[in-house]
Amino acid sequence: MTRDPRYDILFEPVRIGPVTAPNRFYQVPHCNGMGHQYPSSMAEMRGIKAEGGWGVVNTEEAEIHHTSELSGVIEARLWDDSDIPALARMCERVHVHGALAGIELAHLGMGAANNYSREVPIGPSARPIDLLEPVQSRAMDKADIKAFRKMHVDAALRSKKAGFDIVYVYAGHDMTTLMHFLTRDRNDRMDEYGGSLENRVRLMREVLEDTKEAVGDSCAVAIRLAVDEMKGEGGLTSNAEGREIVEMLADLPDLWDVNVSGWENDSATSRFTDEGYQNEYISFVKSVTTKPVVGVGRFTSPDTMVSLVKKGVLDFIGAARPSIADPFLPKKIEEGRIEDIRECIGCNICVTADFLCVPLRCTQNPTMGEEWRRGWHPEKIARKSSEETVLVVGSGPAGIEAAHALGKRGYEVTLAEAGSEVGGHATRVSRLPGLAQWKRAVDYRDYQISQMPNVSLYLESRLSAREVLEFEADHVAIATGSRWAAHGIGRTNRQGIPSADGMRIMTPDDIMAGKTPEGPVVIFDDDYYFMAGILAEKLRGNGHDVTYVTPLADVSHWTHNTMEQERIQTRLMEMGVTIKALHNLASLSADYARLECVYTGKTHDIACGTAVLVTMREADDALYHEVAKLGEEGAAMPKTLMRIGDCLASGTIAASIYAGHRYARELGEPAPEGTPFRRELPALA
Repeated sequence: MTRDPRYDILFEPVRIGPVTAPNRFYQVPHCNGMGHQYPSSMAEMRGIKAEGGWGVVNTEEAEIHHTSELSGVIEARLWDDSDIPALARMCERVHVHGALAGIELAHLGMGAANNYSREVPIGPSARPIDLLEPVQSRAMDKADIKAFRKMHVDAALRSKKAGFDIVYVYAGHDMTTLMHFLTRDRNDRMDEYGGSLENRVRLMREVLEDTKEAVGDSCAVAIRLAVDEMKGEGGLTSNAEGREIVEMLADLPDLWDVNVSGWENDSATSRFTDEGYQNEYISFVKSVTTKPVVGVGRFTSPDTMVSLVKKGVLDFIGAARPSIADPFLPKKIEEGRIEDIRECIGCNICVTADFLCVPLRCTQNPTMGEEWRRGWHPEKIARKSSEETVLVVGSGPAGIEAAHALGKRGYEVTLAEAGSEVGGHATRVSRLPGLAQWKRAVDYRDYQISQMPNVSLYLESRLSAREVLEFEADHVAIATGSRWAAHGIGRTNRQGIPSADGMRIMTPDDIMAGKTPEGPVVIFDDDYYFMAGILAEKLRGNGHDVTYVTPLADVSHWTHNTMEQERIQTRLMEMGVTIKALHNLASLSADYARLECVYTGKTHDIACGTAVLVTMREADDALYHEVAKLGEEGAAMPKTLMRIGDCLASGTIAASIYAGHRYARELGEPAPEGTPFRRELPALA
């Protein structure tokens, strides 16, 4: 297939100072949990983005000095020359495919605790640092400012030596020293670096000028700026000081990378924002500069991309999460394969990797983070090793991904689904408030297998154990998922929740199936991810009196890692959901629930007509055990019988898709000895 001429504009080269990008696809800097600790993984992941057609591929934030380090969060480092080889490896992998390599130089100031270096953090003013640490920054004096400027110059020169084409000056996400100087609530200086906006911009201007003088002959110098802090008049706004900063510096940088602040706003989830949600804040930038502009907004539609360029909003289509979900998004547009794009679902599982300090993962793209470790490529997979057949039972996230990947390998695959639609848990979840885009994970795979003549899907085909064996498939994968339990066993109540006869107990599965609670509803969250919070939103929206109970200090606690916890709790409070944090659900009687303070053990009762327990899921693995038992009784068995996904152990949708993909990759391949992936070990001094 050939490219649709409508999209030709996206493949035009664009000049950025002394360098030229081959197209308008721009992977903006994004964290990945690899950085200085797993440089081979980082380099291979970035290299695959370039192979996939991204014209510019950037690093994550790169710490420029030991006075600014975020241990144990794993970022890139460029403290001294010893860090150059690791970053040069990334440049080499990106340049092989004709893309430009960019580096986001970062000094985090009062955004870092320096727990490794044990240096005192510095900033424009003395303040407690942003992290929950008993640490305070000291105010920088003129000598510090001079040293700070030299740090940037030194880092820029090292960047050039490593092979980077674009060098960033980073003032965004409410987390860098340059951003801290810009904001009135952090900068209360009385000298030429504080007070008026012109004074607060002074250091950024100096760093830009220093960087251009040092490397601007061969490297483009970009600025990343949050033009709106989303704080109203209390911060930078795109119609006041945010705009004025761009006007002051208009043509000084070679490129403007603009967004909103903080990170939780810049990378807001699809549950709370739509594609292109930043446009209203950044659309003014091109009107006040002649230099190219890049912005983000979880763009996945090529028509939207073209519109943004033609309307003069952006020169480059920036992406972090969409480039993670599909590193080959540009190639697929170029080759006329729009329907093959794995669209980002906006769940922010990718973001969790940074908070959990582990390599990147993605719900849509199970190969993300495994490019170097396991040698997985997002578009390439080994052909089948034999002429064997596979039966996959269950078309939830694990089952449908297993069938999809096995089909790409060339296996003859039968996918049997007991229900009337594919997707299982993922499809049911996508019908909850705000999660419609999560259905993309199912729709992508459903479409792909529909194009494969070697994959046969049978809906409304519940199989018995004997029917499984009657297929005579060489391999059988049981992917029948899991069900939410009603007994209350979980992290807090290890033996369940005592319940009197007559108490109406429901699970998330009941609510998602359309069953209606009676009387006052008590939702008990011992799971801590999104489910309890979204059920509270759904039921309250339907007019129910809802009390949300959790042993932790806030609702949907794990969603701090997806950066949406504050939005979730705000919405529930505004809707009138009663929140009982730091309480366990100790027992249930016929018409009330007994709550117990997790600290004092004191109890009190609240009215309860229906208890919705969000505690744990139990594997729906009866079919697996029934088939295995037939084998024990002498029945002819497939060469392999395996449980995959939630049928083996419940987890996130991302974990299930990963499990299905791994099953398909490993089928028929030699079992590895020892650790099944490559590790990066530190060199001994």
